[in-house]
Amino acid sequence: MASRILRVLIIGAHPDDADITCGGLALKYTALGHVVKFLSCTNGDTGHHEIGGVELARRRYDESQASAKIAGIVEYEVLDNHCGELEPTVANRRVIIRIIREFKPDIIITHRPNDYHPDHRYTSQLVQDAAYIITVPNMVSLTDIMPHSPWIFYMYDKFQKPYPFIPDMVVAIDDVIEKKVDMIHCHESQMYEWLPFNQGILDQVPAAEASRRQWVADWRLPFFEKIADQYRDKLIELYGKEKGKVVRYAEAYEVCEYGADISPEELGEAFPFGGI
Repeated sequence: MASRILRVLIIGAHPDDADITCGGLALKYTALGHVVKFLSCTNGDTGHHEIGGVELARRRYDESQASAKIAGIVEYEVLDNHCGELEPTVANRRVIIRIIREFKPDIIITHRPNDYHPDHRYTSQLVQDAAYIITVPNMVSLTDIMPHSPWIFYMYDKFQKPYPFIPDMVVAIDDVIEKKVDMIHCHESQMYEWLPFNQGILDQVPAAEASRRQWVADWRLPFFEKIADQYRDKLIELYGKEKGKVVRYAEAYEVCEYGADISPEELGEAFPFGGI
């Protein structure tokens, strides 16, 4: 168990990235009384095939706030940057520095720098570019510096080049998987409209509201099963053979070396969940 209340900042590019990739982790933190904030670096205003602009941005903001209530997080902040146009500029870096300093996280989780979406890549770069500068008083001078960088982790992705994701922590989420599906279900514009359209399966989405949650669970849960199976040896290492071999759903995280150094003991403190 953690010896203190942790402050965790999960930074995604879009108003569903944190939920899909780290929703289980967020639920486990908040259940133990830790403080979690989600940040989306864009407003998601291009993520649809029929609507866009202010209508979509406001809809996606509302979806993110509904998910936040389920997760029990303190805030789901959405920056008003156009989706698909995020750039790793000094101006955007200053915003990230300010947000990090004001929240004072012990842990930051974000995308890896090699990813299919430019917004994901540049979100990662912005966090990495801020990692040291948050300790420098003469950058964003009107916000108090952090005395040191927090621990920083990358969320899971499947991309292999220039190097594949290598997990330092795999977290069993079987106990919170239903609530995680509830979080994902909140993002209706993505789960039942845009992503099915983009993937050519829109005709498979049930029309009846009562059937949709089960449909999205059937669609999305195999992804979290795959993570558990892919990193089964790590789960057994972390949870022990008896528990690790039966974990069905998992999320995985990789240490970012731009953050503070983390020892094996501190890794257990950062992820204070049963068996670790």
